[in-house]
Amino acid sequence: MKYFFLALLLPTLAFAQHDPKLENGLRDVISGFHGDVGIYVRNLKTGHYAEINADSIFPTASIVKVPILVGVFDKIEKGELQYHQPLIYRDSAKYGGSGIMQYFKDSSDTELSVLLALMMSYSDNTASLWNQSLAGGGERINQLMEQYGLHVTKVNSRTAGRQEIWKIYGWGMTTPREMTTLMIKIRNGEIISKSASERMYRLMTHPYYDEGAISAIPPYVQAAHKSGAVDESRSEVVYVNAPHGEYAFYIGTKNIADKSWTDDNEASILIRKVSKYLWEYFENKKA
Repeated sequence: MKYFFLALLLPTLAFAQHDPKLENGLRDVISGFHGDVGIYVRNLKTGHYAEINADSIFPTASIVKVPILVGVFDKIEKGELQYHQPLIYRDSAKYGGSGIMQYFKDSSDTELSVLLALMMSYSDNTASLWNQSLAGGGERINQLMEQYGLHVTKVNSRTAGRQEIWKIYGWGMTTPREMTTLMIKIRNGEIISKSASERMYRLMTHPYYDEGAISAIPPYVQAAHKSGAVDESRSEVVYVNAPHGEYAFYIGTKNIADKSWTDDNEASILIRKVSKYLWEYFENKKA
């Protein structure tokens, strides 16, 4: 009997295959970067993967909005929230930074689907913090991440017991491997439910901020995406529905020397280079 179960496992074990050529190519791309870099990429057709500091912790910045999205859909699945649930915006929810909800008039009518769309498309901070609260707070979201085997990925901000680590990593924290894994699980319909995963994936395919990693992917190719940026860290996670084999990757940076907020920021350029390299590597090989 034990050999039967081993035989069942063998195809799965064989499917994941380290790709040294890909990894060495990525190391060449990031060579000379002034800061710390972490990358995890996996081709879902071939199982080939590459990793560079894949288990190192990186600040999520706005990428934390992916776990928040999962938290809200957990509530929707349980019937505690409804996707089109009416809500009323109050000025007390206003938070600066990216997004447009902060400019809503007090007492404006809105609904949960708007909060989710603003969070994922415009990386709206006001909507995201509201969603975090509706999801049950950081503690509940962190429990869900643990449930799915993501033991490092956490919400730190406004979460009891995480004040000290918030000072280090900010709103959230993750690893390249874990955040890529979360995107793959969503694509495979394994988070909350198949229908919830499909809706979450759809929400991530309409980003306003499209001048980073996905700018290196042809505009006619769909990609689910979330970026995150603070002064000392720029990161992105992408799932690409590539014609010759879907692939997912996370590139994280931290302790970056160039803290400018321009298109030619060193980390921003690096992210585009990595994305371009991966597209050409997989598509030119027709993986």
